Amino acid sequence: MTEQTKNPLLSSFPGKNILVIGDVMLDEYVWGDVHRISPEAPVPVVEVQRRSHACGGAANVAANVASLKGRAFVASVVGEDSQGLRLREMLAEIGVDAKGLLTLDDRPTSSKLRVIAHSQQVVRVDSEQTSALLQNEEDDLLGRVEERISDVDACAISDYGKGVVSPRVARLVIQFAREQNKPVVVDPKGTDFSKYRGATLVTPNVKEAEAILGIELRGEQAIADAGRSLREVLDGGNVLLTRGAQGMSLFSGSAQPRHIPAIAKNVYDVTGAGDTVLAVLTLALASGASLTDAAKLANVAAGLVVGKLGTSTVTLSEL
Repeated sequence: MTEQTKNPLLSSFPGKNILVIGDVMLDEYVWGDVHRISPEAPVPVVEVQRRSHACGGAANVAANVASLKGRAFVASVVGEDSQGLRLREMLAEIGVDAKGLLTLDDRPTSSKLRVIAHSQQVVRVDSEQTSALLQNEEDDLLGRVEERISDVDACAISDYGKGVVSPRVARLVIQFAREQNKPVVVDPKGTDFSKYRGATLVTPNVKEAEAILGIELRGEQAIADAGRSLREVLDGGNVLLTRGAQGMSLFSGSAQPRHIPAIAKNVYDVTGAGDTVLAVLTLALASGASLTDAAKLANVAAGLVVGKLGTSTVTLSEL
């Protein structure tokens, strides 16, 4: 018996079809060493050893779905540039269906360039445009989603605040999914959580929850109150509050909050951890898992991925 079939839930992941919509990015890395400070300014001089690329944002959610043997269809926008071409190539290499990517000639592909020296990030350079899409661009994107929604088992919305997941796009994607009885899991951004109403599960972190509620969350009672308040904003929707070293707290129905402790033993890099959580939650719900079981599995996945340096994915055998 292989590792991935020991757990009945994990054995259901292969072949599940997941629609991922949101802000895709290209994560670029420059790896090197530092031995001196620049004579031009008080900054380290990084001697480059190698360069690498990884799928970021919604593309990393799709990459995690693929690494867990699911089939991902990604809907988003990229620019008519080398970063967009590279991202398409990388998605194709891992078997992600990228026919839902629109290429826009007036908008760059969102990218993050990280310079890493001695396992430490020295600097990050972001290239992006965060304005909302034009209505005809939204229409095109939504058309591609509507064409595929009946063929998928669940939908993941990865909102990084880069302009793709507007209130209209979020509302209609959730509507399309609900009409087909498909679970929808949202990794949110910003302070307008009302646009996610109707989603099966929304997964803010503590910082995002504090921004929405305008309060600082200190202590378990504050966390419990915040969960209830967020559910009210979402018209009773389910909330999984991700709390870093304190694990996760699930707020669902009339039940008391379910607190799931973190299991990470070594935290090297939290980059992309939310993407992994979103992918695992969506696959688990697509496989018929309860919210609690899905959250427990996502918590395990988060503990694994933060132990890796850079944007990473997890596999079935690791889980």
